[in-house]
Amino acid sequence: MIKVLVSSCLVGNKVRYNASCLSVPESDLSWLRSKAELVVFCPEVSAGLPTPRAPAEIIKGRGMDVLDGSAYVVGNDGVDVTTQFISGAKNALELCQKQKIEYAVLAEGSPSCGSSKIYDGTFKGNKIDGVGVTVALLERHGIKVYSQHTIAKLRSLLDG
Repeated sequence: MIKVLVSSCLVGNKVRYNASCLSVPESDLSWLRSKAELVVFCPEVSAGLPTPRAPAEIIKGRGMDVLDGSAYVVGNDGVDVTTQFISGAKNALELCQKQKIEYAVLAEGSPSCGSSKIYDGTFKGNKIDGVGVTVALLERHGIKVYSQHTIAKLRSLLDG
């Protein structure tokens, strides 16, 4: 059975910045559990960030820019958490490499886990096209990332 990395908050763990979780349609979660061993992980918690914590956004770029050193991640409290976000991304990659994980389902919109949309860094609720820090690093290493909204694409790939 294949292994799929899954954001901890998507399976009911209250690890998001505001100590909440996100929901995934039960039919999608059931299908995923029937097809794969879920490796549940939160990059931010793995890097030592507390729950709850200040909401964070990528400033002046996207996940790839953070990895390349031209953008940073900051909380709405003004605290720079770039180092923790990069550390969490590296922890996720190391886990995927050790367990030979080729696919991930991560939380859309997150500055770590967003796979198509992230917040624009203004803390005004505006989303832009882009990926989070963890997604950028995983994709650099060939891991295919989906969100809770695109599980159907993974399903069509795996059910082939």
